[in-house]
Amino acid sequence: MKLRLIIITTLLFSFCFTSFAQTELDSLYNIWQDETKADSTRVISLTAYINDKYLYNQPDSVLVMVESLENFSREKNYDLGLLYASKIKGAYYFQTADYPQSIKYIEESLEYSRLLNRKRDIGGNLNNLGNILASQGNYMVAINYYQESLIAYEDANFKDGVSSTLHNIGTLYVDQGEFEKALEYYENSLALSKETGDKFGISHATGNIGSVYEELGDTDKALLHFQESLKINREIEDLSGVAYSLYSIGGIYAKRNENDKAEAYFEESLEVSTSIDDKREMIAALIMMGFNHLKTEQYNKALIRCSEALNLAESVGDLLKQKDCNECIYKVYKALGDSKNALHNLETDQTLNDSLNEVETAKKIQRFEFDRERLKDSLQNEEVKLKTEMAHQAEVRKKDKNRNIALGAGLFFLLVSGGLYGRWRYTKKAKAVIEKEKDRSENLLLNILPAEVAEELKEKGEAEAQDFEMVSILFSDFKGFTGLSEKMSAKDLVANINECFKAFDATMGKYNIEKIKTIGDAYMAAGGLPVKANDSVKNTVLAALEMQDFIIKLHKEKEAKGEHAFEMRVGIHTGPVVAGIVGVKKFQYDIWGDTVNTASRMESHGEIGKVNISEDTYNYIKGEPEFTFESRGKIEAKGKGEVEMYFVSLK
Repeated sequence: MKLRLIIITTLLFSFCFTSFAQTELDSLYNIWQDETKADSTRVISLTAYINDKYLYNQPDSVLVMVESLENFSREKNYDLGLLYASKIKGAYYFQTADYPQSIKYIEESLEYSRLLNRKRDIGGNLNNLGNILASQGNYMVAINYYQESLIAYEDANFKDGVSSTLHNIGTLYVDQGEFEKALEYYENSLALSKETGDKFGISHATGNIGSVYEELGDTDKALLHFQESLKINREIEDLSGVAYSLYSIGGIYAKRNENDKAEAYFEESLEVSTSIDDKREMIAALIMMGFNHLKTEQYNKALIRCSEALNLAESVGDLLKQKDCNECIYKVYKALGDSKNALHNLETDQTLNDSLNEVETAKKIQRFEFDRERLKDSLQNEEVKLKTEMAHQAEVRKKDKNRNIALGAGLFFLLVSGGLYGRWRYTKKAKAVIEKEKDRSENLLLNILPAEVAEELKEKGEAEAQDFEMVSILFSDFKGFTGLSEKMSAKDLVANINECFKAFDATMGKYNIEKIKTIGDAYMAAGGLPVKANDSVKNTVLAALEMQDFIIKLHKEKEAKGEHAFEMRVGIHTGPVVAGIVGVKKFQYDIWGDTVNTASRMESHGEIGKVNISEDTYNYIKGEPEFTFESRGKIEAKGKGEVEMYFVSLK
């Protein structure tokens, strides 16, 4: 599914929601060169010029242009210009998949945003950090950044920013196959864009809602949304959006086997995208045309279109699109009985597969190395602080001693005894202060990491990732959280979440379950790590039941008072995981593996007020006398096929 993403472009500059024509670009550059204009006007003009002319069309020239912006801003001591320069660099390195550099410059821009108290830019930078994490597949941490971004945008009362962030969260849920959640966020984003009259945001949200309906097989609703998006894109003269809407409509007609209609829309899409030299939209239209010709057995036309798309995809270095093109060409040659060329394209397709896997592996290794270096730097900084404090205390004691020696001989015994006593008291006090700070640091570390992992970190300066064969992963999620949050003030919302999560934390401590993280309104924990325990599966289920019991009682109490309250789903799956420390700025103990994904599916396919477990978890505890089970049969779960599930409760 191809989605239009409000990611770097609109989040990079909140004032820049549409593309500029060439004449307008020339005008922006002329303003930048006009020394009679105010510094702020010149900086904003150059920023918009770089963003629209170079960032996505001529990325090789970006850093050269940004250097002009940066030098000017430093010369004028203009922090806002440095904020924008860092943000552009962050976007550039994001495009080149150099994530450590991208994070470095976006965090630098975030510091300027906070220094200048520019809430909109704070929200944009946090959102961009979320986009980077999302692009790496780290959806859990990405959502945390998006939630922080929402708070910043809401503080600035910047509804367009809130809308774009909600839109991005919806796209994360699409990637996870959580279409109901995705639609909820897209609809909220659409409502806000309509409220503010932001037609750019309306067209994006409307088009992506259409894509979700297409994925769900509802071509009627998909077509209506694509047609509405096309209408808006034409109104605002967003030609890239027009091209996207046209081939999306063509794709619906192709699915309905109305191939002539589909071809007409593909042709128009290609014509529009060619007129603005939008290579990515051109590639998409050509590929869809190629497969449409292949379906109608127009093999020569299919070969021409897919070959054109392949040349363009190679020119922009898009491996995924190259793979699609080679698949099309392979099928053409296979249909024509040209075994030699078919084999050649099949081998090319396999090579591209290997390259894509290598790129993905390289990204993961790069991220791991970057995180490891940041962790190492953090530990070194803490060590330097501690050594500096100890050296300071030693210097103070030395000065005290020298002062005491310099006093008169007549008071020698009195001063020596007083000095020794004072030194003893001071040393004792200094040791107590250092010990207190040490305890505070250790307690803080233990609040972030499991005790065993924290100890290894202190001893070795690093903690190795570990494999665990049997861990029970617990996920919980509040029903209709987004809708409910709109009815509550920020203070009440945070207070309600905190009340629930504090109770959950206490339950985890009671059953010796390791809390992993919270993600917005979701809570994640694991039983059986970092120390293995024979009763971890049973204890995880007991903890889940206690969580549900707490939420059910709290809901009744609040409803009786006429207050808003949460309802919750909980899911558990048991299996192998990998656990270790990750993080960009802050340490985080996290877990990975298919077990985590399956546990998430258990939660999303559960029901309000119940605990849903997988067959694997059921097999571990089915002999426990305190539990009763309700078989749900096999239920289709995205990416897992049919999965046996059970509701569990106490007898």
